[in-house]
Amino acid sequence: MEKSKSKYNLVTILGPTASGKTAVAAELAAKIGGEVISADSRQVYRGMDLGTGKDYEDYIVNEIKVPYHLVDIVDAGYQYNVFEFQRDFLEVFKNIRKREVFPVLCGGSGLYIEAVLKNYKLIQVPLNKELRDNLTGKSLVELISILKKYKTNLHNISDTVNEKRILRAIEIEEYYQNNLQIDIQMPDINSLIIGVKFDRLSRRKRITTRLKQRFDEGMVLEVQKLLDSGITPKAIIYYGLEYKFITLHLVGDLSFDQMFEKLNIAIHQFAKRQMTWFRKMEKQGTKIHWLDGYMPMEQKIDRIISLL
Repeated sequence: MEKSKSKYNLVTILGPTASGKTAVAAELAAKIGGEVISADSRQVYRGMDLGTGKDYEDYIVNEIKVPYHLVDIVDAGYQYNVFEFQRDFLEVFKNIRKREVFPVLCGGSGLYIEAVLKNYKLIQVPLNKELRDNLTGKSLVELISILKKYKTNLHNISDTVNEKRILRAIEIEEYYQNNLQIDIQMPDINSLIIGVKFDRLSRRKRITTRLKQRFDEGMVLEVQKLLDSGITPKAIIYYGLEYKFITLHLVGDLSFDQMFEKLNIAIHQFAKRQMTWFRKMEKQGTKIHWLDGYMPMEQKIDRIISLL
């Protein structure tokens, strides 16, 4: 692919869990001389491999390792967030483009993907006690009026649903006004968005098969090691379904069979929520070009390149 002929500066590969999106992203990156940027909210953690579905082997294409980013960047026990992802993505994206390499964003975390594609305005704004004290006791109407002084067009109506949200919105705008030096602008991103999916029954079968494989590979031992390292059960449960249910098994609250059944059902439900998020994106105007998961890999890549 000649870069000069593409109107896009990013390809996004998304899909629910067990859809094979990582393999597609790696194959595409290998084909076009690109690098993969992970948009997975849990694969950032070191030592949490099986439970987060890190398929390292997918990054080996024709015996060559495809470069990938934002995987294994923080220690287990830390609580990474979407603000940090947007910041880290921006740094990686700029570096890749500077080297004239094509970035391929890949993941199933809808919020993380949209934070990039929709240029969410994310800054870690500290609490302003003095401002909050001054606003205490004001009515909803009064607070909305104050917010409108900062933002004449309130596109995000969720900012005005209650006093708590409005207070935070005013606090953020006040911070921006007094810290004009902060660069909160994302680069202009024009992404081709590709979705990979299977029919519902196939997706369910793939999820269950992969879950069994992860247990065979030692997922219970992985969680036990995290507990042995000093991370509390309560803290581990924060990291998602696999860690929640396996921890409940390890502390004696669930038998292995109970744990497997509950976890399997929960992952199916999670995949359904992922698809709901992607459909919401489409309803809001995001164009997703869907590929049938059963399509041969070569055809998938040819289709993506034709769209590029």
